[in-house]
Amino acid sequence: MAMIAHKCRDVVVEVVDVNAERIAAWQSDRLPIFEPRLDDIVRSARGRNLSFSTDVDAAIRAADIIFIAVNTPTKTYGLGAGRAADLKYIERCARRIAHSLEGDTIIVEKSTVPVHTSELVKTVMEARSEGGNVQVLSNPEFLAEGTAVRDLEEPDRVLIGGERTPEGDAAVETLAGVYAQWVPSERIITTNLWSSELSKLTANAFLAQRISSINAISALCEETGADVDEIALAIGLDSRIGPKFLKSSVGFGGSCFQKDIFNLVYLCEHFNLPEVASYWEQVVHMNDYQKKRFSKRIINALFNTVSGKRIAILGFSFKKDTNDTRESAAIYVCRHLLQEQAHLAIYDPQVSEEEIRAELSASLDGDGEIEVCTDPYDAVRGAHATAVLTEWNEFAGLDFASIYEEMLKPAFIFDGRNILDLYKLRAMGFVVHGVGKR
Repeated sequence: MAMIAHKCRDVVVEVVDVNAERIAAWQSDRLPIFEPRLDDIVRSARGRNLSFSTDVDAAIRAADIIFIAVNTPTKTYGLGAGRAADLKYIERCARRIAHSLEGDTIIVEKSTVPVHTSELVKTVMEARSEGGNVQVLSNPEFLAEGTAVRDLEEPDRVLIGGERTPEGDAAVETLAGVYAQWVPSERIITTNLWSSELSKLTANAFLAQRISSINAISALCEETGADVDEIALAIGLDSRIGPKFLKSSVGFGGSCFQKDIFNLVYLCEHFNLPEVASYWEQVVHMNDYQKKRFSKRIINALFNTVSGKRIAILGFSFKKDTNDTRESAAIYVCRHLLQEQAHLAIYDPQVSEEEIRAELSASLDGDGEIEVCTDPYDAVRGAHATAVLTEWNEFAGLDFASIYEEMLKPAFIFDGRNILDLYKLRAMGFVVHGVGKR
């Protein structure tokens, strides 16, 4: 929404939420999320045509277009638990809109939702006693944390789905006109509602599939002496395949991939497509295997025990340039090491100590320990091993000669993101393990 306000000065954008603390954070000098350049975008529009408020009902009554951008987590209860998307927040939002809505309005799904969710919203709207033309559109985001601003400024495509009726077409045209103020017309794609809703799930599933595919090959590389990065380069130059999302690592994380794949699996099972469901579920299984394999590799290399050993963990967010830890591979690896009674010294440039401890508190039943450091050199001091679990740029530029002197010998490095020069590190004296590399 901030990008729309930034690019479209004639459009008034009001972001509303029932959580007063969250709104206060968006009004402050310290935004609730870290995203490169987001601060500048928000500050440029805030107070001009971008505002934040808890007055939800007034904003609904005043709006020509209402975007629904609420969380759709995986269900943890009842039918579809662990797989299906929990749509309770979508429904609550739709009912709140229906309660306060006056006149004609366009409602836009921004959340990642299973196909046919728009029927839920439409049904709630049609149950209103008030009149007025309400059109429901699907407009999913295709952006990545860490590059979100760039992805919004120069999107590969903007997808808008609507009903194939004169009223639906008019609503699609209205929303397309907003994006057209900075997005080339050839990148604005219109579809029916179901195609748009399913496209988001499918895109995330395909991207995750590529990561799991190259990670599966990384295990074979480690056994044979092949280099997974060299293989990724070779196959990525094939125009039919392409180079993106072929970077092997400790595993993917974030709020989308695993959740959306499980949602897709559930949909396939719902429509009695077990073979299709099993195919996509394997993408998640491979990701879990990669995280488990990496943590076992650390334990095995350290003479089959990490009990009482200090292990420096560099990076806790699920990827660089974000403070988001949802489904981070670092969480799994750290939990496994703590269960083996390791002493973890954790550093991440953006994730707070409170967040780190909250994610790992359940793993402290044994003798494992957590130390959260504010400097990477403090983390590695006296460590038996260092594990790079997030690809922050600063980690590749660390003074590893100094790190070697500070660590216990033999000094082990486990590069879970393949961002370090393993040959140089070995020349310094490190015992080095990469992903898909010997």
